[in-house]
Amino acid sequence: MNYIQQAYKGKNEWYHWVLTIVLVFFGWQVLGVLPLVMAAAAKSENLAQFTKFAEDSFMTAGIDKNFFLFLMIFTFFMGLIFLFIGVKYIHKRSITSLVTSRDKVDWKRFFYGFFVWGILAVVMSYASILLAPENFTWNFNATPFFILVAISFLFLPFQTSLEELLFRGYFMQGIGILAKNRWVPLIITSVVFGLLHGANPEVAKLGQITMVFYIGTGLFYGIVTLMDEGTEIAMGLHAINNITAAFFITTDWTVFQTDALYIDTSEPSVTWEMFLPVFILYPLMLFLFSKKYGWSNWKEKLTGKIIEPVNLKENYRIIDEY
Repeated sequence: MNYIQQAYKGKNEWYHWVLTIVLVFFGWQVLGVLPLVMAAAAKSENLAQFTKFAEDSFMTAGIDKNFFLFLMIFTFFMGLIFLFIGVKYIHKRSITSLVTSRDKVDWKRFFYGFFVWGILAVVMSYASILLAPENFTWNFNATPFFILVAISFLFLPFQTSLEELLFRGYFMQGIGILAKNRWVPLIITSVVFGLLHGANPEVAKLGQITMVFYIGTGLFYGIVTLMDEGTEIAMGLHAINNITAAFFITTDWTVFQTDALYIDTSEPSVTWEMFLPVFILYPLMLFLFSKKYGWSNWKEKLTGKIIEPVNLKENYRIIDEY
């Protein structure tokens, strides 16, 4: 069975999908946000000030940067837990089937993507600094920096895993068995993934052209998932991308405002760095992965039909009865 067909292992009436989506939203945007709301309330002198903080997503509430990052990640952690609950107890299928088509999660794939993109991300960051050193200020402060590194490596993967397992996992599989093909879920999940990042402050500063990067990145992760029949590589890529973004270079206008090594003090502008990954690095990464993992039959894997496996439900009924 291919990756999208994994959804057939569970219950797939429309209300199973609606209930799970509502459950994830509740965990992510209600329960998960409560600690952040409480921290902001503790910093507020009155309701008017709290409301002002809320309008700025609590980023101006004066919460310690590392603690704020942890609280933000906690919202995603809760969403991830509730996604697992929905898959396990509403759809009645294994969490492994959400992650991969393999019998078990292949962590070697995760770490291969993690380290390869991590090296590229660090090299690109240093290249930016070397090409325009006047735009960067050294910001190393041992205690907050090492706390930031610990939070980034230990907890940021929860944030990126929710995004990958929700878009390249849950929605990719759900839309795939509804559309009965692979290209519709690939396009829809990539576009929606990009558009949901439209709330990021980068978009407000740089304009809608940034959608090229966000949608292009979603498309890249989606292609990797379909070609590899699992989300492991994509989860590794996404995790290290956000980790390096958190602790290496920060600005006062990006989504990650942290105690990073460098502060970018340049005026916000659209540069080559935004388009380099989408048009150069992502294709090279696809070539690298295809050679390492023997990917083939690209047209079928990216656009082919999805067919419900014969007798699958009957087999699972027999197993349940047994």
